[in-house]
Amino acid sequence: MVENEKSSDSIHEDEEPGEDFIPNGQDKVTIEAEEVPGLLYNISDRVPVHIAMFGALQHTLIALSSQLAVSSLVVDIVCASDFPDIRRDLLSSTLLMNGVTTLLMVTVGIRLPLFQGAASEYIVPLLAMKMVDTDFCKLPTESGSDQFLNVSMGMGDTGSSFPTNTSDLHVMEDKRALVLSKLCELQGCLILVGIIHCLVGLTGIGGLLLKFIGPVTIVPAMLLMGTYLARATAKFARVHWGIAVVTSVTAIVMSQYLSKRKTPCPAWSRKKGFHIFWYPFHQIFSILIGILVGWGVAALMTYAGALTDDSSKAEFMARTDARADIIWNANWFKVPYPNQFGTPTFNTGVFIAFFIGTLNSILDSIGDYYACARTCNVPPPPRFAVNRAITVEGFGTTLSGVLGCGHATTTYGGNIGVLGVTKVASRDVMLWTAVMYIVFGLVGKVSAVFITIPLPVLGGAMIVMFGMFNGIVLSNLQVVSLSSTRNLAIIGTSILVGLMVPYWLEVYPDDLKTGNAYNDNILKTLLSNPILCGGIIAGFLDNTVPGTARERGITAWQEPEKCGQTLKYSEGLEIYTPLLPARLLSWRVMKYLPFCQYKPVEDNVCDHKEHTV
Repeated sequence: MVENEKSSDSIHEDEEPGEDFIPNGQDKVTIEAEEVPGLLYNISDRVPVHIAMFGALQHTLIALSSQLAVSSLVVDIVCASDFPDIRRDLLSSTLLMNGVTTLLMVTVGIRLPLFQGAASEYIVPLLAMKMVDTDFCKLPTESGSDQFLNVSMGMGDTGSSFPTNTSDLHVMEDKRALVLSKLCELQGCLILVGIIHCLVGLTGIGGLLLKFIGPVTIVPAMLLMGTYLARATAKFARVHWGIAVVTSVTAIVMSQYLSKRKTPCPAWSRKKGFHIFWYPFHQIFSILIGILVGWGVAALMTYAGALTDDSSKAEFMARTDARADIIWNANWFKVPYPNQFGTPTFNTGVFIAFFIGTLNSILDSIGDYYACARTCNVPPPPRFAVNRAITVEGFGTTLSGVLGCGHATTTYGGNIGVLGVTKVASRDVMLWTAVMYIVFGLVGKVSAVFITIPLPVLGGAMIVMFGMFNGIVLSNLQVVSLSSTRNLAIIGTSILVGLMVPYWLEVYPDDLKTGNAYNDNILKTLLSNPILCGGIIAGFLDNTVPGTARERGITAWQEPEKCGQTLKYSEGLEIYTPLLPARLLSWRVMKYLPFCQYKPVEDNVCDHKEHTV
C-alpha cells in the first residue's frame, strides 16, 4: 500500500481537555513530505491514444509479475503443479478478471485510476494451513504413508511427473480429482466472501470500520502476511539460487542504485528529427528487466547443458524448455467460463481463511484509495465513493469465485507509484490497461508463454516485490508516534504473537487437542493464520489501551484537514461522481444509500478547474 504524502506542518492538538497531552511524554507527531508536482494529464483529461496505450503497457507489465506469482501460489496450494492445463486455465482466469475488475473500478467504482490485481491476502492463510497439514497434498488412501511419491510440487518437487504405467495413470487421475475438489472449495468460499464483501460496501460498514482501525492495527497484520510470503518465495528460489539472485539483483540495481539516472532513448519527430530523450525506463521496468535477464541466463545455462535434464530433480524446473510443450498444446483462444473446474463446494477452514483475507483486503484497499487521491492531487475520496469501490471489489471477488481463479482481486499500490512517476493520471490509461489484460486472459498462447517462465526467475522477482511490499507496509508508521511506548508495545507484541502461535502449531501440531477432530481442525485453521493472530491482538490493544487519535495515526489518515494542511487540488469532488444522469443523483433516496451520491439540483454545477481547501 502506498502511503499518502502529508504536509510538513505539525499536527495541531484538538481543543478538548486532555487532547493536547500525549501519554508517556512523547513529542507531537510531525509529518514531512514534498508537495505533489503538477500532472501532465489529470484524471478526467482525455489522452491521445498512442500515449494512453504506452502508459497502459507500463501498468500492464509492471503488475504482470505479481499476477504470475499469486497464480503460481494458488497452483501450489491446490497441489496442481503436475497439471499444466490447470495452471494455464487458472492464469487465464486471473488475467481476465484483472481486466474486468479494473474496468468496473474505473467506470462504476471509485473512478480513480486504480488497477485491480490478484490479491495475495487470500493466499497467505491457505499457505499457513498447508504448512500445518503435512498430508495436504496426499490422497486419502496414502496419508501417512512413506511409499507414496508426492506428485505435487510441494516445497521442492519438479512439477514434471510423467506416468509410466497403469498404476501411475490411476494415481494421476486420483490426483487430478483431488486438485479439482480443492479448486471447487476455493470457488464456493470465494463466492460467499465476495457477497459479504459487497454487503460491507452496500451497507456502509467499511466507513464505520475506519473509526476503529488505523496504522497500529494494519501494519502488524500486513507485515505478518509479507513475512509468511517469504516461505513461498524460498520454494521457488531454491530450484536454482544462482538464477534467482541474478534476477533479484538486476531488479534492485535498476530500481535503486540507478534510480537517479535516466535511460537515453532514441526518438523521431517532425520538429526535431532523430534525437535522444532521457527517460527512467530502467526504473519503471526494473522488475520486468530483472525477469528478462534471469530468463536469458536460464536459457544460456539450458543451451550450455549446465542444468540437469533429469525431470525428477528440482533443478530441472530452472530449464527454459522444461514446460515448452505447454505453448504448443495451448489453444489460441480460451474463454474462462463459470464452474470450469466443477460445481462450487464449501469448506469451513477455507471460508475462515478467505473471510480474514477479505477484512485485510478491505482495509488495505481503503488506504490505497487515499494514496491514489493524493498522488493524483485530488480531494480525499468521500465515504460514498469508498463504499462504492468496496462494493465493486466484492463483486469482483464473487466473479473470481465463479470463474475459479482461486483468489480475489484487490487494489494494487504499486501501480499508484507509476502514476506519480509518469505524471499521467488519466482514466483513459487504466481503461486501456483493462483491455490489455482481458486480451491476455482470452488468448491462450499468451498465458502459456508466461507459465514457461523458470521457477527461480519467478522466485527472484518475488524477492524484490514482496520485499518492497514489506517496506511499503512499514512506511505507514510515518503517521504514528513511534516515541509512544504504547504504540511500540502494541506493534511488537502483536507481531511476536502472530509469528509465535503459527510456529507452535507447525512444530507441535499434536499439542492442540480438544477431543473432537473437527474442532481441532477449525482451531488449527484459525490459529495457524498469522494475520488473524497478530491482527486481533493489535486491533484489541489499539482500541482498549488509552491513546489519542493523532497518536494512533487515525487522524492523519481520515481527517488530514485537521492536521493544519492547506492543499491546492487539480480537480474537485466531481471526479467521484458516478456515471448516472444528473436527475437521478438529485433524488432524495440517494441521500440514504451509503454507496450513492446525493446532489441537489442547485449543486449540480461544479468548478472543474482548481479547488483549494
